[in-house]
Amino acid sequence: MPSLKSHVVSFVLRHSRKKAFSSPENLQRWIACARKTEDHHPPALLRQRFDITTRTVDGFPVYEIAPRAGERKRILYLHGGAYVFEITAYHWHLIADMADRLGYAITVPIYPIAPEHDFHAMFGMVGDVYRRMLDETEAEDIVFMGDSAGGNMAVVLTMMAHEEGLPLPSRHVLISPGLDMSLANPEVFEAERNDPWLGIPGGLEAIRMYSAGIDRGDWHISPLYGNLSILPKTLLLTGSHDLLSPDNLIFAEKARAAGVEIDVVYEEGMFHVWPLIDMPEARRARQHIVAFLTGETTPSPNWAVAWPLQRQTAI
Repeated sequence: MPSLKSHVVSFVLRHSRKKAFSSPENLQRWIACARKTEDHHPPALLRQRFDITTRTVDGFPVYEIAPRAGERKRILYLHGGAYVFEITAYHWHLIADMADRLGYAITVPIYPIAPEHDFHAMFGMVGDVYRRMLDETEAEDIVFMGDSAGGNMAVVLTMMAHEEGLPLPSRHVLISPGLDMSLANPEVFEAERNDPWLGIPGGLEAIRMYSAGIDRGDWHISPLYGNLSILPKTLLLTGSHDLLSPDNLIFAEKARAAGVEIDVVYEEGMFHVWPLIDMPEARRARQHIVAFLTGETTPSPNWAVAWPLQRQTAI
């Protein structure tokens, strides 16, 4: 049963953030307001706890959290925000938790966002970040992790790297990723009613602003339609009250059929990117991420939903 705090957060989202995605005009107003207050810098408390350096790639900052002594593994974290909003304190706190618990180096690009920039600028920059990572770290030690739009970017970046003949990351961690922007699945419209955060009208406007005219059914925008067979071992976290969840489950089935080893954490009652919020369900989700990346075992769930996957966890 969802926790009391998750109900409170869901209520607040439905009466605040949901409005941003209720129409194209509302999304544009929220973007304009956000630009006045957004700050991509890591919170001061994180700077006190971690060795964080900054470099510039293609004119945009990239933060580097130093690894624990002797640790070779590295995460490329791609933040969400519908391609139009900047990284937030919620992202930074998740990143800090992963740095604490894993000890990996974490690379956080502050990539160009729409409407000031588009798909080509975004992937040009994150592609250059990945190439520089490959100069410093073996691909087998690199993990792509992303939430929402960042989850989409992780998959698309891997597909683009494959086309370019670059070594691919060893694992993906995808948190509530947006993997099909085509709206081909009618279940998405039903899911929107239960989603306290996302809405289709605003979502389509965000896609219009960043997609540079690329068709929404193209794999560069909707990686569900790309070559899934090249993807690395993947952990996908999705919730029953997320309008992206129906497509996420289809993605998992298709990836499995293509030979990808994929684990799914499907949490009943959870909304979009719930692992970013401090609540019991997020703590469970983060434990699954740590276990997936370290090979630890996680406690067996009390009950399971029989999704047709190689290995799934439903909570």
